[in-house]
Amino acid sequence: MRAMILASGLGERMRPLTDRLPKPLLEAGGKPLIQYHIEALRAAGIHHIVINHARLGEMFEARLGDGSAFGVEITYSAEGDAPLETGGGIWRALPMLGADPFIVVNGDIFTDFDFSRLPARPGGLAHIVLVENPPHHRHGDFTLHDGLVSDNGGTRSTFSGIGVYTPALFDGAPGGAFSLVPLLRRAMERNRVSGELYLGIWRDIGTPERLALLNKELNKSK
Repeated sequence: MRAMILASGLGERMRPLTDRLPKPLLEAGGKPLIQYHIEALRAAGIHHIVINHARLGEMFEARLGDGSAFGVEITYSAEGDAPLETGGGIWRALPMLGADPFIVVNGDIFTDFDFSRLPARPGGLAHIVLVENPPHHRHGDFTLHDGLVSDNGGTRSTFSGIGVYTPALFDGAPGGAFSLVPLLRRAMERNRVSGELYLGIWRDIGTPERLALLNKELNKSK
């Protein structure tokens, strides 16, 4: 199984820190955010990882190299200065991800989620991980009922940015820059998206304040 780490966002809310460094390369607890994902994926038996990047993207390649220092193989999907968003970034990288289902994780989150618990072959087109709604996103995104994710009614939870997707999810995708969410909603309408609620550690590191808090927590636990 292969995995992709989404790392091409511009990090507008994280400025001025992201004026000089891509958000997933910002450090907390003495290492870049993206390194936690690489190490967790390797621990789950994932050894081929695709990382997409846009502005300042060469810094990923300089810092992470071919992945051998982390015990993995890293391939890069360069998007230039204009990010292709979540859906467009994955769509462009599909040839690197192969014909089987693959894991995707947002590069700007922090979590202790065990990637080995994800299904290697979802029953539908996708399997996504939901988490409890954080203070900055109280209304959530989707509902989970009997293992299926829906965009209708019920108590909503937040999409964690972690999922397993089949290449077929992207059939008919427009190409260029587009969000992953409309593809997921289209699949949900046909009951083709399964999911789970994760109650462990999960942080959306979207602002300098959240990064500073995470850094403080990680340094305190050492």
